[in-house]
Amino acid sequence: MKKIIGLVLIGLLVSAGLTACVSKETLRVFSWGVYIDESLIAEFEKEHNVRVIYDEFASNEEMYTRLLSGEQYDVLVPSDYTIERLIQENLLQRLDLSKIPNRSGLIPELVGLPHDPQGQYSMPYFWGNVGLVYNKNNVALEDLEQLGWEILRNPTYAGRIYFYDSERDAFMIALKALGYSVNTVNEAEIQEAYEWLLQMDATMNVVYVTDEIIDSMIAGNKDLAVMYSGDAVYVSYENEDMGFYVPEQGTNLWVDAMVIPANARNVELAHKWINFMLSHEAALANTIEVAYTTPVKSVFDEVTSDGGDYEDYVDSYVPRLGHPFDEVYRYNNEIKKLLSDLYTLVKAQ
Repeated sequence: MKKIIGLVLIGLLVSAGLTACVSKETLRVFSWGVYIDESLIAEFEKEHNVRVIYDEFASNEEMYTRLLSGEQYDVLVPSDYTIERLIQENLLQRLDLSKIPNRSGLIPELVGLPHDPQGQYSMPYFWGNVGLVYNKNNVALEDLEQLGWEILRNPTYAGRIYFYDSERDAFMIALKALGYSVNTVNEAEIQEAYEWLLQMDATMNVVYVTDEIIDSMIAGNKDLAVMYSGDAVYVSYENEDMGFYVPEQGTNLWVDAMVIPANARNVELAHKWINFMLSHEAALANTIEVAYTTPVKSVFDEVTSDGGDYEDYVDSYVPRLGHPFDEVYRYNNEIKKLLSDLYTLVKAQ
């Protein structure tokens, strides 16, 4: 009889434990791969006694497709132009700013950008720009300063270039080299940019790459590479021969930001996550782990000051602000399709 009672008690305890696990609130986050200090997930779970499901996407387009298919997430981390699209299509809900007090610590210039002019839908997560990583032993800084993006068509560097495989970045470079806006809708200007890329592809023997660009530049396999600033920080840290230069013709200033989808299940917990990620402690851990630039001013100042983690990497860690030719991408579906088609032709020639 005692054995039976004991078994019943054990069963009740196990059942209670399982019920406690099942009843835990769940937060579902969808973000870029390798884009968080994973210890922060466990810290948030412990602090709020919740479960976090953290899924990763490889592109804004993948994230958008999954969202349209009906998948439900509580927090997304898309890029600026995709946020603009999601707002236009009523796929996001406005944030309750009263539940995000840590937003007061954001770098002011990152709030109210064109993709979310009133700052009602998104909170910055990481930000940066696009530039050129170069081997300081083999590429003259004077060439970079004089040629800017045109260095990618200079015969001196033929066969020595990695080109990041992105239609958006490719046309940004060509348009800026020609003196045009990255958001142009002028088809003649886009045609010029297309011809610029055709000429580069035909004469420079560039190698198109994506994520493998990081390890390849650390290894010194090429002398020049189109790269995002955060990746440039890591490359420079691992290989001191590598520098980072952003041409004066202008570049893309980008922001990846946290948003709450319209169909989110746990809106309250989503706000807590966003506020948590904007705390000094979480933002500091995150930027040190990932190497992308924090939007939290106190952390930004700390890591770039004397003795800070990025004191020696300010060229890549500190994206310039206020440059007259730097632009944030705007969403335009027709232009996006046109650029995609033209870029396919560039690579097919």
